[in-house]
Amino acid sequence: MSELARVDGVRVGFDASRALFGKPRMLWALDGVTLSLTEGRTLGIVGESGSGKSTLGRVLLGLLRPTEGTAHFEANDLGALAPEPLRLLRRHMQLVFQDPYSSLHPRRKVGDAVREPLEVHRPDLTEAQRDERVLSLFEQVGLKAEHLTRLPHEFSGGQRQRIVIARALAAEPKFLVADEPVSALDVSVQAQILNLLLELKQRHHLTMAFISHDLKVIRRVCDDVAVLYLGRVVEQATTEKLFAAPRHPYTRALLSAIPRLGGAPTQRVVLTGEIPSPLAPPSGCTFHPRCPLYAKLSAPDQQRCRAERPLLKDGVACHFAE
Repeated sequence: MSELARVDGVRVGFDASRALFGKPRMLWALDGVTLSLTEGRTLGIVGESGSGKSTLGRVLLGLLRPTEGTAHFEANDLGALAPEPLRLLRRHMQLVFQDPYSSLHPRRKVGDAVREPLEVHRPDLTEAQRDERVLSLFEQVGLKAEHLTRLPHEFSGGQRQRIVIARALAAEPKFLVADEPVSALDVSVQAQILNLLLELKQRHHLTMAFISHDLKVIRRVCDDVAVLYLGRVVEQATTEKLFAAPRHPYTRALLSAIPRLGGAPTQRVVLTGEIPSPLAPPSGCTFHPRCPLYAKLSAPDQQRCRAERPLLKDGVACHFAE
């Protein structure tokens, strides 16, 4: 299998000078991220709120150009493409949003919403072929022909997310970014949507980036996992390897918070404090102020954590990873 998408040394900064009384400051949402997505596999992107997950998803799709570094889809540098070539490429890259209601026009029939990508990206199709394609997509996501003429408010949250998924698949993409696609849904409905995504991934031979803070969901749907902390990848591995033997202290803390019923109890790793502000990230390893391992180190080793940024090596960014 070949590489479909990749980001190299990506930094995304936002000018926060006005918010800080005119002081020249940058907020770095991503700070040196390098990772790739293999064709046919699903990469889970996890981390606390503010870690840069959604920003990374938008960079992968070319919706946001990095301040530094590059984002590639197949052989295309997304940051170097002119608007028209980028528009043509968008047929192959689609996004499923977190809130299905806000991503649908409240006064537009849902059948028309699913048809729109075909009108933009498939001008070669006839009206009859578009109608057939829309109906087929509705059936694939578990909806009926009678639903085509209804408005978004006439559906449940799970049904609206099925419509959003159908719209994302309309132009036959190769790459799908799902940004917290089930977090706004009831637990029972979450399972249905996850099973649907897995089924559609196989049917349409999709490559996916799945953004979530819920590690149970990540374990269910993803082949690989990248763990973000304050805009940096701190650990990356296959799902099986990461859940069996997490190496970074932050990853171990996240996994220890997963509720378990029965079986051997897991020692809870409680992190102190909140995630630092990206406006003033800690020096060196940005995780060291909250790291349970840091307190057990010798003074010289603690100084190294404070002064030297750990690079991602063998899938983990920690000077003292176990």
